[in-house]
Amino acid sequence: MKLRTIALAASALTAVLVLAACSGTPSGNPTDMGGVPSDSASQFNDADVTFATGMIAHHEQAIEMADLLLDKEGVDERVIDLALDIKAAQQPEIDTMTSWLADWGQSTDSGMNGMNHGDGMMSDTDMSDLEAATGPEAARLFLEQMTQHHEGAIAMAQTELSTGQNLDALTLAQTIIDAQTAEIATMREILDTL
Repeated sequence: MKLRTIALAASALTAVLVLAACSGTPSGNPTDMGGVPSDSASQFNDADVTFATGMIAHHEQAIEMADLLLDKEGVDERVIDLALDIKAAQQPEIDTMTSWLADWGQSTDSGMNGMNHGDGMMSDTDMSDLEAATGPEAARLFLEQMTQHHEGAIAMAQTELSTGQNLDALTLAQTIIDAQTAEIATMREILDTL
């Protein structure tokens, strides 16, 4: 009985490998079968660089906002969970985009750090207000600011989808749109109950 199970498993694995070999590049993965980036993975344009550098700074500020909130007491547990989720999602994305920029021979400096401008970035005053807030007021302010922040990130990701070239960057842009749209809905639901 064990031999038959092993034989069936081996047959199934062989079939999967044959089908994968016949299909060429795996769907959604811009690498060849050996895991080496294909030409499409190394192709990029100025929009991809702008997206990666801008989103790194954007994500860094979101993590800073989450850290400010997580240092406070008396904050609604749902908001704490959301801040932890944001940190857990965005730090790996920063690492990924930093790696792309290094591979492309580009700087990670977007000039966005510490500036008060569009794309949902918080001003120094906004950040100071969040730092000074406590308890329920901190939770409310975090949710309002992060909603604005996410809306900016979604706009940046939509621009990447319209003008970018790199397949990995385009995939990440769609991931950001999907994840942050869902988080905005959650934040609005929480705000309605605070």
